[in-house]
Amino acid sequence: MEYLTQTSTLQWLLIIVSSVIFFILAPDAKDVATFFKAQHRGKSPNMLMLTGSLIISWIFAKSITNAANLGLEFGLVGGVAYAGYYLSFAVAGIIIYQLRTVGGYTSIHHFLTDKYGRKAVGLFSILISFRLFNEVWSNTMVIGTYFGDMGSTPYYAAIIVFTLLTLAYTLKGGLSSSIFTDVIQMVLFSVLLMIILGVIFAEPSADVGEMLTSGTWSMELGLNLFFAAILQSFSYPFHDPVLTDRGFITSPMITRKSFLWAAVLGGICIVLFSLVGVYAQQAGLEGQAAVEVAKKLGVVLLLIINFIMITSAASTLDSTFSSFSKLLTLDLNLGATVTFGRVMMIIVAVLGTIPVFLNAEILSATTISGTMVIGLTPVFMLWKMKVPQVSYFLSVICGLFFGVLLIFEWFPDQLIFTTGKYASLLWINIYGVFLSFILFLLPAWIRRS
Repeated sequence: MEYLTQTSTLQWLLIIVSSVIFFILAPDAKDVATFFKAQHRGKSPNMLMLTGSLIISWIFAKSITNAANLGLEFGLVGGVAYAGYYLSFAVAGIIIYQLRTVGGYTSIHHFLTDKYGRKAVGLFSILISFRLFNEVWSNTMVIGTYFGDMGSTPYYAAIIVFTLLTLAYTLKGGLSSSIFTDVIQMVLFSVLLMIILGVIFAEPSADVGEMLTSGTWSMELGLNLFFAAILQSFSYPFHDPVLTDRGFITSPMITRKSFLWAAVLGGICIVLFSLVGVYAQQAGLEGQAAVEVAKKLGVVLLLIINFIMITSAASTLDSTFSSFSKLLTLDLNLGATVTFGRVMMIIVAVLGTIPVFLNAEILSATTISGTMVIGLTPVFMLWKMKVPQVSYFLSVICGLFFGVLLIFEWFPDQLIFTTGKYASLLWINIYGVFLSFILFLLPAWIRRS
C-alpha cells in the first residue's frame, strides 16, 4: 500500500512540476501574430522547430497507446499499420505547398471560401470542430488510466488537473506556447523512448529478433488497418487544424521539407513505440499494453512511461486549444482578439472533457473521424480542377454518410472481401472514397455534356 502511495505521489509531481515549468517558460503573447501565428519578434519558426512540433503534436498519448495496443494484438505489423497514418504529413505538405505557391492561399479556410463559398467553410468548420473536440478527451483519458481504474476518483482527478494545467500555459502564449513547448516535449519523448526500449531489450525474457519479425503480414492480422490508414491519409490531415495551421506559419519551402521529414520520423517513432506492445505480447500480458508493461518492469519504468504520456498528451492538448481558438477567432472571424481566443480555449477544454465521463473508446476517435472526412479526398487531391460548388457538398456529405455506416455497423457483410478486425473499416473507406470521387466529378461531367 505504501508503494502504491509513493508511486501515485511521484506521478502527481510529474504532472504538476512539468506543467508549472512549461507555464514559466512559455512566451507571454500580447498580440494576434504571437498568439495565433507563433511569431517571435517578427520571426516565424525555423525548420527544426516546425518539424519537431509537427511530430510531437501527432505523437500524442492516444497514438502511442494505440500503437502499443496494436503491437500487443498484431505484433510489429500492428505498429506499422498504425504508422500508415503518418503518410498524412507527406500528403499535407505537398498539397499545402501547392495551395500556397500556385494558388496563393493563406489558409485552408481561404482556399475553401474562394473555391466553394462560405457554406462550404461552415460545413468544414463543423468537421474540424468535431476533430478537435475528440482530441481533448481521447488524450486525457490515457493520462487518467495511469492514476486509477477507469471511472475511479483518482482517474477523473488526474484528467481534470492535467487539462487545467495544460490550459493554463496555453492561455499564456497560444500557438507560440504550443510550438515552444513542443520542442522541449519532442526532446523529452526521444530520450524517454530510448530509455524504455533500452530497458525492454535488456530484459532476459525479451527476444529482440523475434520482436522485430513478429506478426503476420496478412489482411486479417493488421493489414486491413494499414490499407485503411493509407487510404484515409489523403483526406485525414486536412480536417486536423493542429497539422494544417502549422502549414501556413513559415515559408512554403521550409513547410514542405518539415512535413516530409515529419512523415518519416513520426512513422519511425510510432513503430518503435509499438515494440512496447510486442514485448507485452511476448510476456503474455493483457489489457492496456503500455500500462501493463510499466507495472511489470517496476516503478522507475512506470514513471518514465507515465512521463512520456504526459509530455505527448500535453503537446497535443495545447495544440488543440490553440487551433480551436484560431478557428473561431481568425478563420471564422468571430472575435479577432487575443481575449476572445482565450475564452474559446476555455470552452473547448470544458466541452472536450465531457466524453471522459461517458466511457468513450479511444481508438474510435481516430478511425471514425477519419472515415467521416474521406469526402475531402477529391476536394484536395483535385484542388486545381474547376468544378461547381455542389461537387464539394456531394463529396463531403458522401464521406459523412459512410462514417455513419461505420459508427452504427450498418455496412452489409456481402460487400466486405477480407476477413478479420478492421475489415469493415477498410472496405467502407474503399467504397466511400470511390463514390466521393464519382460524386465530386459528376456535376462537372453533367455540365460539359
